[in-house]
Amino acid sequence: MPNIAVVTGGSQGFGTAVAAELVGETWTVLVDGRDADAVEEAARRVGALGIPGDVNDPLHRERLIEEARRRGGLDLLVNNASSLGATPLPNLARYPLETMRQVLETNVVGPLALTQLALPLLRVHAGAVLNLTSDAAVEGYEGWGAYGASKAALEQWSRVLSVEEPGISVWWVDPGDMRTRMHQAAFPGEDITDRPLPETVAPAIIELLDQHPPSGRIVLRDVVPVGGATS
Repeated sequence: MPNIAVVTGGSQGFGTAVAAELVGETWTVLVDGRDADAVEEAARRVGALGIPGDVNDPLHRERLIEEARRRGGLDLLVNNASSLGATPLPNLARYPLETMRQVLETNVVGPLALTQLALPLLRVHAGAVLNLTSDAAVEGYEGWGAYGASKAALEQWSRVLSVEEPGISVWWVDPGDMRTRMHQAAFPGEDITDRPLPETVAPAIIELLDQHPPSGRIVLRDVVPVGGATS
């Protein structure tokens, strides 16, 4: 029976690239995203199963996990879906609080809620939770207060989960800067073509799965050299 993975935010960018790498390794991959057309197109292109929906929607989360269960269980949950928040990135002194709440809901609460549903399946398969984080979680970058705070919270519950669930692997993974739509939104009008494409970074996820280190914080460039300024 093939390994089964759920990759949230799999309709574009790094999520699609990770899904493609997993499919290439004969995984069965379920991807989601809020834009139904984009999800279906990405799933068709990489050979995954597209399930449109918002990770903040309880019914959608249940559908994702039920579909994994129906196909045989779950070996890997990749919590990749994320919200940058307000753009251009405002300083915390004037950050809109309602937007802050939305960022925390998407980047912290939604992934935890999905992980809670996934845990019974992951325990059976001694599977893994892979939470996408950022150096903004551990550094103080001007304008990145809301996003960084949300990723710091994601890292902390990941750290606690790794202690509470010793039978599964929990990795909080910093992939580094990439040439994605979200990264471009953080730097409107700037040239970000010096950042690596997601497709050049995603193979490091396969190397991570092969190496299977203990639960912890992972910087992908420390696993294997990744990326490049290819176009």
